[in-house]
Amino acid sequence: MTMRRELREHAGIYLRGLMMGACDVIPGVSGGTIALITGIYERLIGAIGAVDPGSLKHVLHGDFGAFRNDLEKIDFPFLVVLLAGIATAFLVMSGVILYLLGYHGVETYSFFIGLIIASAVVLFLEIRSPGLAGLAFLLAGTVAGFFLTGLGHLDAGHSLPVIFLTGMVAICAMVLPGISGAYMTLILNQYEFMLAALKSFALPEIVTFMVGGLTGLLLFTKALKYLLKNHKTAMLAFLTGLMLGSTRMLSEKAAMSGNILVDGGIFLVAGIVVIGMVEYVKRR
Repeated sequence: MTMRRELREHAGIYLRGLMMGACDVIPGVSGGTIALITGIYERLIGAIGAVDPGSLKHVLHGDFGAFRNDLEKIDFPFLVVLLAGIATAFLVMSGVILYLLGYHGVETYSFFIGLIIASAVVLFLEIRSPGLAGLAFLLAGTVAGFFLTGLGHLDAGHSLPVIFLTGMVAICAMVLPGISGAYMTLILNQYEFMLAALKSFALPEIVTFMVGGLTGLLLFTKALKYLLKNHKTAMLAFLTGLMLGSTRMLSEKAAMSGNILVDGGIFLVAGIVVIGMVEYVKRR
């Protein structure tokens, strides 16, 4: 591959990373969906799935030749460029979202509600024959999401262990096209805190979140792939319910900022329309 062609390919990957990062900052829009639409989802999952914790042994033993071979297997340049794009979008978008939440709270939260409701519907439509079992998992997920987001009032705090756990859970967005990483941080009541940490470039919190995400990649990727392959209906139905139930927290936050129907109704509809457009592009 010539240098010019390689630079062009890396620029394309970086732009895809920017789009994925911008979407992952917004609850309800999945960076995985953007990866699917832009044609890099399978490459991304293949690269993540090829990550082997045993590679660290090669470094510790000074076997850098074997370590270099491991990097080639996981498509290392692709991951580095893509993550650079995602990180850039995180840093830029964090300030924008914080401003919107601070000065246009009801409109922003209503938009998020529309995004999540529409995303849940799209995710459930992936189940061709849900049956009674699928409906049962849908109900279980809805109940779990409703009560789980209610725990936000207890507030687990923003200690480094909590942030580490949040990073582990949020990594699901890279594996499941229908789930947003920001949505997971929202459920765990860390969303606005992590936005502020990104804006102020608070390294301890950012690094802890990233290490948690890396740990989640190593632990969860193969498990999630197995569940999707062997228990897809139950998995998708439960996740759909979880998303629907979690709108409780958003509704409460929106209500604290104003009247959802009067001030946020049009933004709620706009969120639904955005997901509809994304799904239309994906299917085309």
